[in-house]
Order: sequence, then structure tokens, then C-alpha cells
Amino acid sequence: MPDYDFFTADVFTERVFGGNSLAVLPDARGLDTHIMQLITREFNYSESVFVLPPEDATHTRRLRIFTPGGELPFAGHPTVGTAFVLAAIGAIPLEGELTRIVFEEGVGPVPVAIRAREGKPTFTQLTAAKLPEFGPEPPALEHIAAAFSLQTADFLEGEFAPQAVSCGVPFLFAPLRSRAALGRIRLDQAAWERWLADYWAPEISFISFDPEHPGADLRVRVFAPGLGVPEDPATGAAATAMAGYLAQRDHSGASHLHWLVEQGIEMGRPSLLEVEADRQGQAVSAIRVGGASVLVSSGRFSLPLL
Repeated sequence: MPDYDFFTADVFTERVFGGNSLAVLPDARGLDTHIMQLITREFNYSESVFVLPPEDATHTRRLRIFTPGGELPFAGHPTVGTAFVLAAIGAIPLEGELTRIVFEEGVGPVPVAIRAREGKPTFTQLTAAKLPEFGPEPPALEHIAAAFSLQTADFLEGEFAPQAVSCGVPFLFAPLRSRAALGRIRLDQAAWERWLADYWAPEISFISFDPEHPGADLRVRVFAPGLGVPEDPATGAAATAMAGYLAQRDHSGASHLHWLVEQGIEMGRPSLLEVEADRQGQAVSAIRVGGASVLVSSGRFSLPLL
């Protein structure tokens, strides 16, 4: 089996050791699903990406995205991070200040915009392949609270009650009353398995409208134990679905909505995600998520025949 080059990047950050770590194999031809999963577990990042030639010649690349727990049909930080890595190493030629590409993923074609300055990528932004799908009634509030060491009084009620939304990967969104409550969250694995593991959206994003970063609109923490990720420092798939959750509750009449989202603070991996939604009336017509990334390392896998 030949050697395979890899690169790692920190995504949704402008500095090394922030954001969400990502491993990318720019040419994964010859690797089967089993080996891809083993490599992902070896990195033990939230996700690793295996890049393949596209099935449709009009597209740029095909991506297979894995967490330590299995393969995903779509994920945000791997999508924008892989676009950054491929552009940074010259595998995708840049076309001036803005380059548009399309990745093939399990959810379908995912458009990505790459912004560049002086021939180097500075910002990558995906457009969600799927518009928001709203899930069934969530588990009882006391069960959600118990799974994350919270009290029911910590949650917002009424219009901002928990709701599940998916743009390819389902998440349960649960706004809290304060950033302090967000900081008290502790995953109770046994309670999560009892009350949430079998729900339509077992992964959960807690939201606080009390951010810390200047200019930020909200702060989130995302937990995905079902995917082998107890807590994630920056979650693009959750951000796309969150745009659907928030847009449904925005009564401004604006046709374009924008949120700057901070995440990963409690993990020591500060991240910033820029989230946008276009609307026609109250109906969401497009969702975009983007941010900065930085290269961290490169290397080579010398794989034995397994």
C-alpha cells in the first residue's frame, strides 16, 4: 500500500491551537472505508477528511468525512477546512480574490467560496446543500437537563424552547438563560444514553444570547457523544441547522440574517463562525457558514497491508 500525505489545520480560527482541529488526506485513492475509519481514530480529531476525485467532472472533489464514531454525510468544519487546505497547498488553483468550487458529499453537491489575498486563502464559506428540516417533539426538558447537569430553570421557554433541526445532520437546539449556565454544563453519559441517544437528534447544541467576544451575537456549546465527540469546539453542521432555528424565530422581516457565533471557549479552543441565512418572507432560501483556518502540520502515513 503506498504512503499517503496528510495535513492538519485548525478551522474557524486565525491562530494555531484555536478552533477545531482537522486532518485532511488530499489524495485518498486506494483507501477503503475500514482504513479510513482506523486513520480517523488514530488522529482522534472530531473529524478527518479523505479527498477523492469527483464522480461528476464539473465538481471539484469528492469528500468522505469521518468522526471517531463513523462516517458523516456532511459536516461544516471539514468542508470549509478542506477547501482551505487544498487551496493552501496548491491542489485547488485560486482564481484571484474569490474562487468558487463544489464538493461532493453524502448530502449532495456542497458549494464553497474561497476568499484569497495575495494568492493565499484567508476565508472559506460553504452553502448548505439542504435547507432546514424540523424534527419531532424533543425529549422532556427535565431529561435534557439531567443529561447535561442543568436545571430546567436554566432553559429559555416559549418561542425559544428546544427544537431539533437538520441541514444534513440533526441537532437539538436548546437556548439557555445565561452564559453562566452554559459554563455549568457537564455531560452525564449514562443520562444521555437513557434519555437522548435514541432521539431523532441525539446531538445537542446549547445556545446563550450572552456572548463574550466583541461583535459576537451568541455563544454555543455542542455535544455529539453519539458521533464519538463528547464536545466539539466548532461545529459547522450545527451552525447551518441553527440558522434555520433562529431564522424561524426572527420577526424583523429582513431578507438577510447574519450571526457571529463563538464556540469552544470552555474547551480552550476559541472559535468564531460566521453564519448567514437568506429568506423569502419567513422561508429560508439559503444558509452559509464560513470562517478562517490555519495550517498546523503535515506528514505521511506509511500504512502496512491490513
